[in-house]
Amino acid sequence: MATDRAADLAPFELPARTGGRGWFVVFEGGEGCGKSTQARLLAQRCGALLTHEPGGTRLGTALRRLLLDHDAGDLDRRAEALLMAADRAQHVAESIRPSLEAGRAVVCDRYLGSSVAYQGHGRGLDPGEIRDLSLWATGDLEPDVVVYLVVGENETLRRTGAPRDAIEAAGAEFHHRVRQGFESQAEADPDRWVRVDGSGTVPEVAERVSSALRARLRERS
Repeated sequence: MATDRAADLAPFELPARTGGRGWFVVFEGGEGCGKSTQARLLAQRCGALLTHEPGGTRLGTALRRLLLDHDAGDLDRRAEALLMAADRAQHVAESIRPSLEAGRAVVCDRYLGSSVAYQGHGRGLDPGEIRDLSLWATGDLEPDVVVYLVVGENETLRRTGAPRDAIEAAGAEFHHRVRQGFESQAEADPDRWVRVDGSGTVPEVAERVSSALRARLRERS
């Protein structure tokens, strides 16, 4: 049986970079793409800080309940976008930026690309305004590389099953727009975004991630 344990995969050595700042790698993609598993494996293999959004801080945990709980009621789409930005602002100030400035690599499961895809394209808000809001909230902190994991829609349905939270339950048309949002960002910023096939076994995907990241980080070091 295939395993997803980091111990069964080769260590991943991050290339050296100038300036002493840690590498900032973000995993993005739609529901069921495997990004949480791959983010965890990469962080374990290279000794990076693993974190996630929403909910990477104590404040973020409380905001995550408001954002994803079915019983929290219908959030206005602008309120949802603002809560996501608030979570991100605290996350960067409390966890991500201090770690990067201390020279430690950070691997994050979702970041501003998810807000552009979900609250922008998915909810029908202006994607440019959503991006600007996140950049303001984070003091313009962008990842060095975005690993965009892609799986087919049928595979997504097979992996996710019944919706587990309010965003997963938003409907097929919503998630189709979200997918288009990720695709448009990857096309618009090919130097930062790297597209990786998320199908296959966990180790197979991990090797694809390693290969893509190794090449991209060398370019940016």
